[in-house]
Amino acid sequence: MTGLFIVVAALAFLMLAAYRGYSVILCAPIAAMGAVLLTDPSALAPVFSGIFMERMAGFAKLYFPVFLLGAVFGKLIELSGFSRAIVQAVLRLIGAERAIVAIVLVCAVLTYGGVSLFVVVFAVYPFAAEMFRQGGIPKRLMPGAIALGAFTFTMTALPGTPQIQNIIPTTFFETTTWAAPWLGLIGAAFTLSAGIAYLEWRRKRAAAAGETYGTDLRNEPATPPSERDHHPLIALLPLVVVGVMNYLLTRWIPGWYPAGSVVDLPGLPKPLPVRAEEQVALWAVMGALIAGIVTILLFSFRAIKAHFAEGSKSAVSGALLASMNTAAEYGFGGVIAALPGFLLVAEALKAIPDPLVGEAIAVTTLAGITGSASGGMSIALAAMSQTFIDGALAAGIPMDVLHRVAAMASGGMDTLPHNGAVITLLAVTGLTHRQSYGDIFAITVISTLSVFLVIAVFYLTGIV
Repeated sequence: MTGLFIVVAALAFLMLAAYRGYSVILCAPIAAMGAVLLTDPSALAPVFSGIFMERMAGFAKLYFPVFLLGAVFGKLIELSGFSRAIVQAVLRLIGAERAIVAIVLVCAVLTYGGVSLFVVVFAVYPFAAEMFRQGGIPKRLMPGAIALGAFTFTMTALPGTPQIQNIIPTTFFETTTWAAPWLGLIGAAFTLSAGIAYLEWRRKRAAAAGETYGTDLRNEPATPPSERDHHPLIALLPLVVVGVMNYLLTRWIPGWYPAGSVVDLPGLPKPLPVRAEEQVALWAVMGALIAGIVTILLFSFRAIKAHFAEGSKSAVSGALLASMNTAAEYGFGGVIAALPGFLLVAEALKAIPDPLVGEAIAVTTLAGITGSASGGMSIALAAMSQTFIDGALAAGIPMDVLHRVAAMASGGMDTLPHNGAVITLLAVTGLTHRQSYGDIFAITVISTLSVFLVIAVFYLTGIV
């Protein structure tokens, strides 16, 4: 029980620190090492270097290029004036009062198209800010809208989504990313409709109180240097290019680097093995973002060139802050997962008799503790997947249902205040937990409820 208290205390400290606006880069190692100190003081230095820093550096090694290219892509969308053109086109099409719906749908399309949710935040923010400003919608509602579109149903529920949270269960249950399509669609429809209803209710309340976009805000996108309006289709082209190239490169790269490929440069002491199967998703996203950046430059270089140096500096600063925030969270999750209190939680979750309910609670709980949907699900399934499979086989439950429940549950309580994506979203939009986390949490609750709705639908109808 002491071990459990230590884990809970470390988690509570980090969530409180994040909510109060303290740097997670500073507080994550303090929380993690404090937990280790209370568990086994002699393990402090080895765990810091061997787990926390290894996990933190490993995350940065893999994902910093994606953060950097995503930040540059978003900044060029802003400086080129493309964001302004997209906003004006959408406002003419659906009206200023529907800006929330527009942002949710744009985020959903990008995420379902395979664009990393971190990249979506950078790419969408410039024209989301312009759209909210013109619509007179409080900026503090923007993170909730982006979270609904990027962090929920398109990440885990929609069948076929290429996000990692929908890929991880395939290795445990021998399923495909299209597992349980009807249940996934039902869960997605509930999350989308309930989320939009909530955000629209919040918008109407703010309007009734006379609240507008806001003033004295941080990290506001700059006014585009050129007042010349771009055609909306030209403005949308870079986003389309990113989605299409991500799709194509995902399929081309394995053919370019078949199993056993090596790179043998003259200066290498031995040939460098190419593990394309492990890197294909990252390489595809990076290549797609580069293609999107080139597209923007081709169509709007003259508007960008005078401001590119300063704009690229701010993009790099934003990418560094966002990636290191998330990397610190990743290191924290790795340390917590090694503590005896965490193992006690995992063992207790195994005792839940119903395989679907047990799986949902285990995955969403561990995702919440680690602050990572993919991390929590990986830990839960690595430790308990056989228990879930045995229970499902005894109850006649298809593996596809286990897959869909696990994926959806990973996107439930993962977005607690210390979650890396939440911290990145707030950092990019220039808002604080105190201003905007309440709406993100409401979306988190809706997403979590959708998992249990899907379980109930399966038990009542047998639909898969």
